[in-house]
Amino acid sequence: MTVSIAVAKETAAGEKRVAMVPKVAAKLTKMDVALTVAKGAGEASRIPDESYEEPVVLSGRADEIYSANVVLAVNAPEIKQIEKMKKGSVLVSFVQGHNNPDVVDALVKNNVTCFAMELIPRISRAQSMDALSSQANAAGYKAALIAANALERFLPMLTTAAGTIRPAKVLVIGAGVAGLQAIATAGRLGAKVYGYDVRTETKEQVESLGAEFLVAEGVKAEAEGGYARELTDEEKAKQQQMLADNMADADAVITTAAVPGRPAPKIVSKAMVERMKPGAVLVDLAASGGGNCELTQPDEIVTHGSVTIHGPSNMPSLLAEHASEMYAQNLFNFLQLIVVEEEGQDDVKPGDKKHKLDFDWDDEILAKAVLTHDGKLVNESVRTALGYAETDESVASGNNG
Repeated sequence: MTVSIAVAKETAAGEKRVAMVPKVAAKLTKMDVALTVAKGAGEASRIPDESYEEPVVLSGRADEIYSANVVLAVNAPEIKQIEKMKKGSVLVSFVQGHNNPDVVDALVKNNVTCFAMELIPRISRAQSMDALSSQANAAGYKAALIAANALERFLPMLTTAAGTIRPAKVLVIGAGVAGLQAIATAGRLGAKVYGYDVRTETKEQVESLGAEFLVAEGVKAEAEGGYARELTDEEKAKQQQMLADNMADADAVITTAAVPGRPAPKIVSKAMVERMKPGAVLVDLAASGGGNCELTQPDEIVTHGSVTIHGPSNMPSLLAEHASEMYAQNLFNFLQLIVVEEEGQDDVKPGDKKHKLDFDWDDEILAKAVLTHDGKLVNESVRTALGYAETDESVASGNNG
């Protein structure tokens, strides 16, 4: 039986992205799937309905979208939409289950198998599916542009008849994907860029982009999975003093530090902001998690003294066209793992082969990305965060559920 896949229209406030773009949809329909896209799903990304060509079907009915075998979305659907999904069907989207217990409960109660894109493991084989990284690239790039636009100063050094203007100093805190992209973009705009991360292993990456790496003496916080661990009180004091001194000399600061499933670490205090230059700008990419700066307000521009603080909570949405294109490709690559060819088709032409939904729980990517399955919340970290009782079996630990 042909696998039915549907693309939902996003309902979250301010969300402009779409989970599937026409270019990737054309590749997906070659896999013996019936692809349906919700009418108007791509409008906010400047993708009109007519851009999706046959055999893609457009539908304005929610029951048709949510009755598909697989539902694709950027953000998890609303509870009432999840309740329309068939038992045993599949949702692939960002969920942020740690912060959305009602969504997780609905997925469990409706027996929906959910693969959360933020849980894709950061291993080499999964790089093409790593939506966190693809969207972080967009966020870091846009953050540098926002900082440049908000500053009432030039970023590059300029030599004019009226004299020479020195380059602006940009400090990027956090050298993950978003931070490195912010460093690269600010550098291309001509700024003098400084990068900081508690993970000293990122020093080489920062310096390879032409930035200077700042070091807080005696502070090292590498943790499993490439993320940073929580700092001790003494380490925090050393870090903050070093950052405060460098922030006081910076024209723009971009913060990108985030810990999955936990509130964003508070790195920039009110006192540190008050030491910044008049007219300086701070762009906080961790606003959705509470912000790295204690003065950050999600989706607001705050002025404290003469310093402006930007707290966009969904930066990739501001680059909806390309962010959607990258996300759609991430989904397409992931779907190759669960929409597989049926057996016994060795003599069938590739374009005529039948496909089915199948989950290989021995695959590390599927085992770690699955959030709910067979009426259970199976991801250990989310289960612990939400206080779920231990289950007898767990897909995430390798059982078939």
